[in-house]
Amino acid sequence: MDTIASLFSFITTPVSWVIVQFHKLYGALFGDDTGWAWGLSIVSLVVLIRICLIPLFVKQIKSTRNMQVLQPKMKAIQERYKNDKQRQSEEMMKLYKETGTNPLSSCLPILAQSPFFFALYHVLSAIASGKTIGVIDQPLLDSARQAHIFGAPLAAKFMDSEEKVSALGASLTDVRVVTAVMIVMMSASQFFTQRQLMTKNVDLTVKTPYMQQQKMLMYIFPLIFAVMGINFPVGVLVYWLTTNVWTMGQQMYVINQNPTPGSKAQDQYLGRLLKSVTAHGEVRGRTRRNTVKRIVSKGSDRNDIERKFITGLSKLGLAAQEDGTVAKSEAAVLEAEGGTAPKRQQPKRQTKAKRHTAATHAGAAKEEGSGHSEPRTSLEKQDASQDDKPKPAAKPAASGSSRQAKSGQRKGPQRPKHPSKK
Repeated sequence: MDTIASLFSFITTPVSWVIVQFHKLYGALFGDDTGWAWGLSIVSLVVLIRICLIPLFVKQIKSTRNMQVLQPKMKAIQERYKNDKQRQSEEMMKLYKETGTNPLSSCLPILAQSPFFFALYHVLSAIASGKTIGVIDQPLLDSARQAHIFGAPLAAKFMDSEEKVSALGASLTDVRVVTAVMIVMMSASQFFTQRQLMTKNVDLTVKTPYMQQQKMLMYIFPLIFAVMGINFPVGVLVYWLTTNVWTMGQQMYVINQNPTPGSKAQDQYLGRLLKSVTAHGEVRGRTRRNTVKRIVSKGSDRNDIERKFITGLSKLGLAAQEDGTVAKSEAAVLEAEGGTAPKRQQPKRQTKAKRHTAATHAGAAKEEGSGHSEPRTSLEKQDASQDDKPKPAAKPAASGSSRQAKSGQRKGPQRPKHPSKK
């Protein structure tokens, strides 16, 4: 570890200068030789570094999401050119170039803060050895060696001997208890961060080897930190625990505000957004409007969660607009209920009995209405009845029997019965 730290000695002076500046600030509040002054200086160093790394973190998020989207295509390329590794690599690079994806972007935040991590390790190792380093002169060195965090010196390690710990003015039990607790917290925060990413912010509809790799890392990373943590000084454990907590909080914010499409986090986010629209009748906030705008622009390519959100707006009588706002729409209500506007139904055909009953009622009503009119004379009634009678149409002479057809029989010439049925 000392060899690795020495490789980053070029950044040791800037790191030690930043720590000293923060120490001056916190020393005025808590005292120059206290663990609070030196511990908060390390925490402030982490916060400053992580703020500077926010652009890289944004690139990491975009790269991770692009990699998740490209997994099915990458798998298809691997199966298609499984016997030609060179062609497989060429197609992969072509796919990355077309989509603007950089596989190394997901590692940028870790790679960028590695020099600061090893430089801090180098500074704390020099303090433990009683050597001045960077801008830390002898008075500052003596002050740092006297600083304790919950009874453990900043430069003490879990694996240090009792003589070395005693030289720093502490007991071996205090050092091991404090370092063990910090190692457990560091590993737990790393595990929770990775688990949160895998369970909430991953498209569950995509099953690829990439998902299996991420699940393995969820268990491997905490073990790596636990094994390496016993060789880290207390100050470095403070640094790494702080950066893990920062990563966890930063990721939690991103998941809640900008979740991965198709993930459980997106379902929860759009559910909260729908409740907000229901309460206020509008989309509040620039980030939320951009989310609605992206969903509208997808059109038929929306996933099930996004379709559910659009349907929820339709039930409220609202329709999402291209600018990310919502507007009232009657068509949205009809689309939510049946998909399209209701079609005009044709009236059902009535049976002969119903038509006869309706005609009887209509005739009775007509007679009741005519009962209030002036009475006719018998001659007028006779003439009217004769005029109202329909004139029978001329029928051709029917061959065979001239008997009228009985009720239920077909009119016209009847077929002769079979001799056996007479």
